Amino acid sequence: MSKEEQRKRFLQRIDEPEKNWKFSQADIDERKYWKEYMKAYEKCLSATSTRHAPWYVVPADDKQNARLIVSEIILDTLKALKMTFPETSEARRHELMAIREQLAR
Repeated sequence: MSKEEQRKRFLQRIDEPEKNWKFSQADIDERKYWKEYMKAYEKCLSATSTRHAPWYVVPADDKQNARLIVSEIILDTLKALKMTFPETSEARRHELMAIREQLAR
């Protein structure tokens, strides 16, 4: 999320009593280190993202769009796994038919 969007959300947390619990002076104190945090995130993501375990940077100023992007990433990842149910062997099929016969009585 952008620094400006964070500022807006902080103001909202102050203005809406039901969101007051989400906010503290520590949030403001940490904002002073915004540039350092961005550099650290970039360094961390660059060092740890791999082809098999990638990081995705999702724009978060628009919550609804961010959630859509994340859900699409998850869906694409699950589809790429090409998962299937295990195949039933002939022996297992005969076993199941015998069990079915018992249940049908």
